[in-house]
Order: sequence, then structure tokens, then C-alpha cells
Amino acid sequence: MLDPTELAKLASLSVRARVVVEGAFAGLHHNRNTGSSIEFAEHKEYAPGDDVRHLDWKAAARIDRLYIKRFEDETEMRTYLLLDVSSSMGYQRTGVSKLEYGGMLCGALAYLLGQQGDPAGLLLFDERTRQYLPPRTRPGHIRDLLGMLEAAFPAGRTGPEQALAQIGELAERRSLIILVSDLLDAPPLVSDRLRQLRARGHDVVLFHLLDPDELDLALEDLTHFEGVEPGDDRKLLGDPRELRHAFQRASEAFRAGWRDACLDARVEYQLAVTSTPPSAILRQFLLARQKGRPRA
Repeated sequence: MLDPTELAKLASLSVRARVVVEGAFAGLHHNRNTGSSIEFAEHKEYAPGDDVRHLDWKAAARIDRLYIKRFEDETEMRTYLLLDVSSSMGYQRTGVSKLEYGGMLCGALAYLLGQQGDPAGLLLFDERTRQYLPPRTRPGHIRDLLGMLEAAFPAGRTGPEQALAQIGELAERRSLIILVSDLLDAPPLVSDRLRQLRARGHDVVLFHLLDPDELDLALEDLTHFEGVEPGDDRKLLGDPRELRHAFQRASEAFRAGWRDACLDARVEYQLAVTSTPPSAILRQFLLARQKGRPRA
């Protein structure tokens, strides 16, 4: 399992994603079910990007318009990857930034889903939606998704409650919704949004992504601290050695609060620290999937 810093040096995100997936699957059983459908449900007018394999050519011959056959699929699940790209995600003292790490994690998940033939979408957000790519299985879709991740940059304040509300409107059927965020300055409303998604039958996962400094404050010299989100003018000059114990207690309370909120909402909580190999985090996630968890 490669160190995140070494992993970040690889040529492209597609290569990094493949390496993460291969590392996570070392010794694990890989379910290659492609999610093929067997029961017809409805027609939908063709739109660019839809899978042409599902075109109804008989209908096209009759009415001279293109329609896609939609199926009730018992195995396929659409996945929505929501990645926080706000300013705080750019924090990096050593190793890689939270945004770089989150991009590798989302890229690996998208790569894995693409290998299984399952549709994955991506939403990049700060206080509003920065970019959105709907779930697709068409050729080239994963390349486009990875390209979005490669171009992402940290800016703006965070607003995961808005992103979750948007996905709640877009996800018409039961889906897997994965939120990757540090949740710094995230409002309590986020807990309500997570609970609402679960109540609608969606499978929801939170990857709480933090830097090691945000857990332990492993600094030694007199340090100037300042807010990283736009509009946050808080500043402090202090000795981290005097602040460390209080900081660690506050950090643990912060994480415990979100763990408890996820438990209450029946949302899967995964802590991810940027010093941990992404393949180890993905492996932990896959093992939890294999063991199963409560459903709506």
C-alpha cells in the first residue's frame, strides 16, 4: 500500500485510482457482478450520454424518435460521489492536501464502479455546486469524471447541506450516496439532510476526511493560527504544546459528534486521515460492505 505522498507522484489520477483499487483488493474477493437488468420498466426519450445499447429500435422505426429502455435492476446501484472542494480542503503542511486525498479516494471508487459496470456520478461543491457529472456507464465517462477531479481546486466556504439537498432531488431511485468532506464549519443541518436521504431509502456513507494536524496538533514551535475559510478572520498566536491537550479533546468531540449523528441517521461513518494509504481506507470500506449494514 503506497504512502499518499508517493501515490500522488504517479503520472495521472487514472493510474493512481487503479493502484488504490488494486491495493485495496489484495486478498479480498472481488465481486464482478455487472448489474445487468432483467425486467423492463419504462421508456425514456434518448439524451446524449445515454447508453445506446438500450435503444429501442422497434419504437424508433414506428415513431421516428429515439427512446431508451429502462429496467428495474435488482443489482445495479447508481452512485453519487460528493466531494468538498472548499478552502479548508486545501490544507497541507506535510504529505498531500485533503482535496488531493479526497480526489484519489473518489477516483478509486469511480474506477472500481466503472470496472463493475455500475454508473457513478460526481458533484464538486463549496457553498454551492461547482460542477456536476451525472452517473453514466457510457465509454469515456470515468475518464471525464477523473478529469474533473484532476482539475478541482480549493476555494470558497463549505456547504454540504446544499449538495446533499441537490442529490436528494436528482436521485430518483435508490442510490449509494458518498459524501467526502472535512465538515469544518458545516452546519447541524447536514445531519438532517443525511437523515432525510436515509429515510428515502438511499444508502449513505460519510468519509470524514481530516489532516493529522487536525487530530493531534503535532506542532512544536510558536505558531500563528488563522481561519482557512473565506470570511473567517479568527487569528491566534500560541504555543501548540500548551494548546495540544485541549485541542485533542476538542477534535475528538468534533469527530464523536459526527459519528453519533451518523449512527442516529443510520449513515455509515468512515474516518479518513491523509497520512493513511487510500487503499487501506478503501479496503476498510469494502470489508464493511461485505459484512453488510442496516438498510432502510
